[in-house]
Amino acid sequence: MRDLSIYIHIPFCVKKCLYCDFLSRPACDGEMESYVNLLLREIKEQSVFYGDHRVVSIFLGGGTPSLLPARDAGRILEQVRDGFSVAEDAETTIECNPGTVTAEKLADYITHGINRLSIGLQSTDDEELARIGRIHDYGSFLETYSLARAAGFDNINIDLMAGLPGQCMASYRRTLERVVALSPEHISAYSLILEEGTPLYVNQNAYRFPDEDEDREMYELTGTVLGEAGFHRYEISNYAREGRECRHNKVYWRRGDYVGFGLGASSMVGNVRWKNPDAQADYAACVKEEIQSGPFAKMLRQTGRCEVQPLTLQEQMEEFMFLGLRLTEGVDLGEFRQYFAKSADEIYGKQIGMFEKQGLMERAGERLRLTPRGIDVSNAVFAAFLF
Repeated sequence: MRDLSIYIHIPFCVKKCLYCDFLSRPACDGEMESYVNLLLREIKEQSVFYGDHRVVSIFLGGGTPSLLPARDAGRILEQVRDGFSVAEDAETTIECNPGTVTAEKLADYITHGINRLSIGLQSTDDEELARIGRIHDYGSFLETYSLARAAGFDNINIDLMAGLPGQCMASYRRTLERVVALSPEHISAYSLILEEGTPLYVNQNAYRFPDEDEDREMYELTGTVLGEAGFHRYEISNYAREGRECRHNKVYWRRGDYVGFGLGASSMVGNVRWKNPDAQADYAACVKEEIQSGPFAKMLRQTGRCEVQPLTLQEQMEEFMFLGLRLTEGVDLGEFRQYFAKSADEIYGKQIGMFEKQGLMERAGERLRLTPRGIDVSNAVFAAFLF
């Protein structure tokens, strides 16, 4: 059986953060219940097309999935298990924000088979949190983290952000050191990106942001502090204890098969990529039409509602390279030959040779990977693999 990962989008949040351009919004309980019912129907209808797949990871993301009543998270996961062949050791993650879970809810999560928690912290500095519109302070994060450990979660990720308004090297170092002291299994550390149209983008002149040099220093500091604490970087922005890498995210970087359910969710199976509608009415219409002619045909027949993209051979090779090179282990050159019947050097020899000479890329047996210098300028390297 082929491995499959499932992403389930929960678009609800208490309020949008000032930097957020994700598909999310505040909602009342009635809207949540209606949305969950659509999700259950979509999962049930589509599951019949994946009898030759085994689900190895499930990820409830958002938004803030922890706003859902635990019983609804349980109903969703039960529907997945009813329709799909799910591996006994499947990694099952739910994202949560501090203050949106209780001891009872966390215990229910474990009962429902959720075995990994991803907590959005971003910073341990309360003033920095307020500037970006987070709903919590550091104290409420600590309470949530403590409750999660007490409930029995032994696989926890903490999200952090660098380059926040008003942030300095000292405050960022303090955030890293405080988080390391908690000994989570996984840390994701990203630089803030000002997305056009967000309140933070519109009002950016009202804040002082770290400059380019400071942002680079924060990036380097992340690797130093987390490395010294026993976390290994396995992807450009992700660090883990041994054996605790996020299996779900690695599916994306390795171009494995994944199916997304819910508003705006993306999927890719068999080198066909598609995306559910962003508009609630269009999403509901797609689900309710009950077209059972296959996952790809269904999307193609919903003209104007869904985006479908069969990937060309060139696009497949491009993704193989720029996604795989995000992983510190790099890309497997043998796999490239197996997939495309040509070597990576035949297709990208000029780029590879140039980056090897510049010290940005290196070979380790059958693997091609970025050097530490290459990781620092990774976006420029990735761009060179796009025709």
